[in-house]
Amino acid sequence: MLLGYTWIQWLFFFFFYSFFGWCFESTYVTLKSKKPVNRGFIRGPFLPLYGSGALMMLIVSAPFSSSLILTYIAGCIGATALEYVTGVTMEALFKVRYWDYSQNKFNFQGQICLGSSLAWGFLTILMTRVVHRPIERFAFWLPEGILTLVTMLIAVYFVVDFTLSFRAALDLRDLLIKMEQAKLELERMQKRLDVIIALNDEAMENRKKEREEERAERLEEFVLRWDELVENIEGKFGRIREALPASELLLEKRDELLELRSKFRTDVEKREAGQFVSDFIKRSMIKGNPTMVSGRFAEALEELKRSATEYRKKKKNEE
Repeated sequence: MLLGYTWIQWLFFFFFYSFFGWCFESTYVTLKSKKPVNRGFIRGPFLPLYGSGALMMLIVSAPFSSSLILTYIAGCIGATALEYVTGVTMEALFKVRYWDYSQNKFNFQGQICLGSSLAWGFLTILMTRVVHRPIERFAFWLPEGILTLVTMLIAVYFVVDFTLSFRAALDLRDLLIKMEQAKLELERMQKRLDVIIALNDEAMENRKKEREEERAERLEEFVLRWDELVENIEGKFGRIREALPASELLLEKRDELLELRSKFRTDVEKREAGQFVSDFIKRSMIKGNPTMVSGRFAEALEELKRSATEYRKKKKNEE
């Protein structure tokens, strides 16, 4: 037993505070955005970060239960460390930041900020001194068999929900990477075509200089070889007429290739984005995390958000 609790009681506390955190944050975001929002990484009414944070608060504050100040400091440090490690891990794994403090003062990498850390300290005091005591009494009062049954049923549901949400997050990561690769491929193609055009322009310039030099040499022989000069001039103009359309054709083909490639990329992105947002769990993940951002895949993520919004509007109109 840890701090006088059995493992099933610890698990019960985790689920309770995950549910409590979901209620708190979903209500806050709903009021702020003025529309219902099912907040969180998973689709069920749980925010695991709050459950983990509550358990962490109980553990780190236990040695300082007699001191309000030390409880506050322990809560600030422990919860901030947990929030940072969780945020960095999720961003490294999924390429998306599910919360972002970049706009807050005194933030670090957008993962944590001073205001949030100070709030965690007050929340630790509130949780350990007020909220947890009736929850603790309830867990001790409830018969062990009933507590175990209810907790295990919730655990099964939680594991299934978390597995589906985890897979959806990985699919989101893969789609963002694919969309970014398509963008880079287009940019590489454009650079390659620019090089081809530059080489063609250089070749045309060289041929122009050669023609000027040849023309100067032929002009010197104008008086002596009039007939030959006329014939050569006509031949040179024929070469110019042949070369000029080829250059214009290349320019036309460049624009056509860029247009086709851009259209292909747009069609691919729209099709794959459409398939992604048509899945309820994946669409709900985007809707439930309206503040999530991505540094490397920002443009692709915004495109997915727009696709999800358009899909919801389309479904609403169909209804």
